[in-house]
Amino acid sequence: MPIDPDLEERKSTTRLFLIIAATVVVLALVLVLVIAPAVANIVNPGLGLRESALFAFVATLVVIVVMMVAAGDGLVGEIQFVLPAFFVFFLLIWVLIAWVF
Repeated sequence: MPIDPDLEERKSTTRLFLIIAATVVVLALVLVLVIAPAVANIVNPGLGLRESALFAFVATLVVIVVMMVAAGDGLVGEIQFVLPAFFVFFLLIWVLIAWVF
């Protein structure tokens, strides 16, 4: 009995989707556990440089990953532009968060 290539492709696509979904869920849980103590401190009079650095790092990481995926050229092909952009975004967002909050 021949194997249906469409069925095999569906199975591999489903496995890949489940792996990616599980990875996203685990990363979201880790981020919540790491950021939750810092978010609880927002009710204080202000954020210091240490707390704002945590928020800036997460925000910068999310922005850079979204931009790399949107570029469509592959994650490794953009690395020479991503590293300087990451540090510039991080410093800018860090200072702005510390200043505003």
